[in-house]
Amino acid sequence: MFKYIYALIFFFSTFNTMSQSIEKPYHHITDDKGNTISFRNPQGSPQRDSNFNWSFKVFNKEKKKIDMNVPSDHVINKKDVLENLKKYKNNDYVAWIGHATFLIKLGDTTIITDPVFEKNMGPLIFGPKRYVDPAINLKEIPEVNLFLLTHNHYDHLSTRTIKRFPYKKAKVLTPLKLGKYFTRNGFFNVKEMDWYDKIKVNDLKITFLPAVHWSKRGLWDTNKTLWGNFLIEYKDKKIFFACDTGYGNIYKELGEIYGPIDLTFINIGAYNFYPMSPKKDKSIYHTNPEEALNIAQDLKSKKVLGMHWGTVVLSLEPILDPPKRFKNSSNQYGYHTNDAIIFKIGEVRELESLLNN
Repeated sequence: MFKYIYALIFFFSTFNTMSQSIEKPYHHITDDKGNTISFRNPQGSPQRDSNFNWSFKVFNKEKKKIDMNVPSDHVINKKDVLENLKKYKNNDYVAWIGHATFLIKLGDTTIITDPVFEKNMGPLIFGPKRYVDPAINLKEIPEVNLFLLTHNHYDHLSTRTIKRFPYKKAKVLTPLKLGKYFTRNGFFNVKEMDWYDKIKVNDLKITFLPAVHWSKRGLWDTNKTLWGNFLIEYKDKKIFFACDTGYGNIYKELGEIYGPIDLTFINIGAYNFYPMSPKKDKSIYHTNPEEALNIAQDLKSKKVLGMHWGTVVLSLEPILDPPKRFKNSSNQYGYHTNDAIIFKIGEVRELESLLNN
């Protein structure tokens, strides 16, 4: 009898030791019991400068100096946008709704990315207000089959958009610990993903990959939810949709594993917080236009499309500097000017023309 008891004790103690020895990935920060309590950027990523001193007072003072005159050709007429969406409904296309919100149609799947359709990027009536409206209204979007969310910042995750979203049968892919925003609002096909997780959706293969960023929505939830990039493989093409990201060595690694990429969507705005930041035009969480091109170069991307600009003031660079710098710097990173792509808000282009022009 004692022999069996000793055997059981040995088994359970060994099993417990083995389970404790299974370490979670570096980006998971765990408690004493091995439970993930928060997340961090890939090993070797840049760290926040301790001399960065955020101040609403300074930010608002500097913001008033920004020239807010928007060229008339920055936005396409809504009627034309709707006509183009109808015109290309049987084709693969990319349409920019504004900021990080795109419609991407690939075969039988229509994707929406980080949709925000409100006037302000924050809770209720708070947060920075758009100076350019979405290209079309939420109720006017074509049927969406796949909803991609990169992280939880208010200019990417809008609970008001999620509540009003007209296609709640869509498959939702989110970073870890963000599924609750969808399941509590009528979505039932929701998948939370960790870095390097893979899933098939129709004829697409999607991999969730690291980004150099952070997460926060309230006072006590910093980095409690994950963030990341989506790699979409479709037929023989690879499309990389970046979360907000800063530059990091992880992109060289991703380029070696997953490159070459055919088209990379990446943030080119919201990088200047000087004089609160000790360096002008430099943020560890948002690439400036040159760093965005550098990431595309690391990914071995053939084309790169600049986003996350021209919609709302989140930082202190002139509102039209991102696309100018992006285009003007393209040659330094091995790209022809036409390979560094800038859309107008509401522009709809066939995927084939994007990749081949």
